[in-house]
Amino acid sequence: MLLDRTLEIIALITWIILAVIVVLHFVRITRQGGIVAAFNHLVTRRIAMLLAVAIALTLLSNALVFIEPQEVGVVVSLVSPQGYRDRPLRSGLRWIVPFLEEVYLYPIYFQTYTMAGKYTEGQNFGRDDIMARTSDGQEVLLDTSVIFRIDAEQVIQIHIDWQDRYVTDFVRPLLRGLVRTKVSQFTVNEVNSSKRLDLERDLAEDVQTALEDKGFIMDRFLLRNITFSPEYAATVEQKQVAEQKTIQKEYEAEQIRRLASGEADRIRTLAEAEAEALRLIAAELAERPDLITFRYVEKLGPGIKVMLVPNNAPYLLPLPALDEGLPGGPITPTLTAPPPLLPQPETALGVVLTPTVPLTTTP
Repeated sequence: MLLDRTLEIIALITWIILAVIVVLHFVRITRQGGIVAAFNHLVTRRIAMLLAVAIALTLLSNALVFIEPQEVGVVVSLVSPQGYRDRPLRSGLRWIVPFLEEVYLYPIYFQTYTMAGKYTEGQNFGRDDIMARTSDGQEVLLDTSVIFRIDAEQVIQIHIDWQDRYVTDFVRPLLRGLVRTKVSQFTVNEVNSSKRLDLERDLAEDVQTALEDKGFIMDRFLLRNITFSPEYAATVEQKQVAEQKTIQKEYEAEQIRRLASGEADRIRTLAEAEAEALRLIAAELAERPDLITFRYVEKLGPGIKVMLVPNNAPYLLPLPALDEGLPGGPITPTLTAPPPLLPQPETALGVVLTPTVPLTTTP
């Protein structure tokens, strides 16, 4: 606060001026009448007044104490039976008994204490993470942070118990002990799984209870990071790689099954469509048997002049149309004499081959 510090500076300057005046006065009297005369005339009215002003300023600067809004003061008093005031000083300008009482200030804002494996993250320089062992004997390293503040109503007890050593002598050992105890109740696989949230929640509850018992208010406990041993980390990585390969193979197999199922559906659809088409054709042919002859003629090329057909087949072509516009006149069909009947050989499949009569045309 500007007021109490200004009073301290003014009092200091007053004492310096008083000392200079006394020395100059002593030297001047010594030169005039000797040392004895100088001691006899050392205290003058002006010096006495200046001395009174210096003392008053000193008493006033020591009697006034300004407490910042983020602080609280514990008064150690020689005039109190128990040696301290039973109520802390809250923010504002406060009076104390000069030289008989002393104020110790404590912050009541939130503080963060961190223990981490990186050299520059924690309060202590260097590697400061917590080494703990799981229930199955695996070693893990944990980075932790706790956000807390002093309870203003219990600051006197904190001063009696810890003074300004409460972080190094209480908070730090408390965190290390509770973390190690709680981790020992979990296996390494549980710590590396969703049960990590359970571990963090249980630790937060234990730390909060322990801090409140000693006059602190916890805002949050953070389990920042967990580092496993290289052997366990390698094992987990190999397991994850194997699981990923299995998942990939299952995915590929599923894709093949889907493709096969799609192809089967496609073939089934085509077969059903073909069967339906054949059914429709069969129904149509049953009603119109000449339709097959029409389709047969439709498929013949327009430039055919000579063809071989079975001897029992009817004439299918309108022959006059074939020779329209040809020199030499119309084409008349002739039949050649059938060859002598021969024994009809059977094919390897047991089907009798029927000879055909060639149909030729002569000009």
